[in-house]
Amino acid sequence: MNFSRKLLALLALVPALTMASEGGFALDKAPDRSNNMAALQHGAKLFVNYCLNCHSASLMRYNRLKDLGLSEDQIKNNLLFTSDKVGDMMTTALAAKDAKAWFGVVPPDLSVIARARASSAGSGSDYLYTYLRTFYQDDTRPSGWNNMVVPNVAMPNVLWELQGIRSVKMVEEKDPHDEGKMAHKFAGFEQVKPGTMNLLEYDTAVADLVGYMDWMAEPAQATRKRLGVWVVLFLAAFALLAWRLNASFWKEVE
Repeated sequence: MNFSRKLLALLALVPALTMASEGGFALDKAPDRSNNMAALQHGAKLFVNYCLNCHSASLMRYNRLKDLGLSEDQIKNNLLFTSDKVGDMMTTALAAKDAKAWFGVVPPDLSVIARARASSAGSGSDYLYTYLRTFYQDDTRPSGWNNMVVPNVAMPNVLWELQGIRSVKMVEEKDPHDEGKMAHKFAGFEQVKPGTMNLLEYDTAVADLVGYMDWMAEPAQATRKRLGVWVVLFLAAFALLAWRLNASFWKEVE
């Protein structure tokens, strides 16, 4: 299967996460980590430790992490499981049938999720950054968790040990569309149990993780942007030269 066909196949799995801001929750702007190698390396570590347990990133090889400044030994010692090799794709050991039985849906491949989640509500990074920071405890859900960006999400909060356990605070307000009815409105989160990180540390960790996922969706994006600048400069210089040559030519004709 060539790259374009495989990409389309992976994008077909994305609806399992539902559309961005489906619950009407405003997306926060994700911090830019594109030029922070230390943050991207930290994000890669978080991705391997927390995301690859259930999700795959089958378009990404471990050895591509060398582009983030990691050596082959660092990849082997810190980011590989026992049976994996540096040249292997990032796949999960979780069988699809088991995932279906446990979560009700097969977790989507995350190779291009940061690009696929872009919408009018915000970029794919904004979606992921907000999504991973808005889980809350909900005993009515099979997993015990819910999410403000994706209501009734099947995915549990895999980062709960870092973030801690939170509940959601809602207030009753008159429904703007029907004055005879009351509507629930989000009024913030309440920390039930602290995690190993405080709020700032957790937001920073999620930003690093999302930054890595954005890089993973297009590892060559930094090179593309640099080349784009040089191409624009070349075309501008060429246009200036062509304009002056044209003026000189017509001056001689006149």
